[in-house]
Amino acid sequence: MSDSLLVNQMRKAGISFSNDNSVTLFMNGQQKFDDMFQAIRDARQSVHLEYFNFRNDSIARLLFDLLAEKAKEGVEVRALFDSFGNSSNNRPLKKRHLRELRKKGIQIDEFDPIRFPWINHVFSRDHRKIVIIDGKIAYTGGMNVADYYIKGTKQVGSWRDMHCRIEGHEVNTLQKIFLRTWKKVTHQDVHGASYYRGFTTPKYFVGLKPDTCSTAGHKMVGIINREPRTSNEIIRKFYTDAINDAQDSIKIVNPYLTLNPTLKKALRKAVERGVKVEIMVSTHSDIPLTPDCVFYVVHKLMKRGVKVWMYKPGFHHTKVMMVDGKFCTVGSANLNARSLRWDYEENAVIIDPRTTKELSDMFERDKKDSFLLTPETWNEFRTGKQKFIGWFAHLLTPFL
Repeated sequence: MSDSLLVNQMRKAGISFSNDNSVTLFMNGQQKFDDMFQAIRDARQSVHLEYFNFRNDSIARLLFDLLAEKAKEGVEVRALFDSFGNSSNNRPLKKRHLRELRKKGIQIDEFDPIRFPWINHVFSRDHRKIVIIDGKIAYTGGMNVADYYIKGTKQVGSWRDMHCRIEGHEVNTLQKIFLRTWKKVTHQDVHGASYYRGFTTPKYFVGLKPDTCSTAGHKMVGIINREPRTSNEIIRKFYTDAINDAQDSIKIVNPYLTLNPTLKKALRKAVERGVKVEIMVSTHSDIPLTPDCVFYVVHKLMKRGVKVWMYKPGFHHTKVMMVDGKFCTVGSANLNARSLRWDYEENAVIIDPRTTKELSDMFERDKKDSFLLTPETWNEFRTGKQKFIGWFAHLLTPFL
């Protein structure tokens, strides 16, 4: 059984799993922010947020206004954002914004500031997206805080992404990750049993989207957390082991699927042993060059028997994988060099057929808005010049 085999492999690698969790999926930004904002309104003790960036737009302002209200009520509010993530978006938080937020009681700090002319730690950025409320519920997935998760952008159109809410023991794991990072950044040691409740009680949070699966409260979940120097290979190991363990099917959605040689080989071997491998990538992207490399890579995989679906309506920023209909992952990790070799990343691994089916159903729906990559559609999609750019881009895979 691929699911039990994977759990054993991950446990040997130091990942703990608990089987008392609920997981609620959010298929778009509106669902995520509506649910998370409602949970924050009900916060009584603490709200902890760790994001790659808070884009200084309307959704962030609504969030910070709400957090300021909670701070005024006496709720502890702590927020972290990545320095590079902030400076690389076109609506960054400025120092004056941070001063204003701190005056309102929001403890907000910057992960590993980049100080010119010395480009320190430019390759080890905090790409995680974690929110923990009262130590009882947690949110994680692929979305930062920005309007475009709801409104899209002119450049790519609609912006698709995935997030989830976890209730159960693994909330404590996410809290440990946040507080360890908070201590690293601020040198403040925040601890105590009240931060590690792990479970909520009826009517504590009101109006949240329920986990309607029959397995709610009994889902096995593990958190894989990549940190440079301490758990360098855990994301790579998870994906490699999961692909190698697959017996029936693999479905992957990932925006920056440049892969590494080990993962490419694992996918080819899966096809050779009869596993149905399907990958979905977007025809649109928010950054240059990387998509050219992605198109080159998936074309090569298509020629080896992988079914590649090219998503057309907008940008699919989702990072999920479903294996054998038995387990899945939702998180922040891309399948590129940055996530696999450099950045701080975190994924939830969910050993549950029903949650996996929810994601697989999403995949099947999105196939209707995609075209299947074939030799014919490849030549229609990419010009000779674009194919050359893709070949050149793939030479830069270790840096993309």
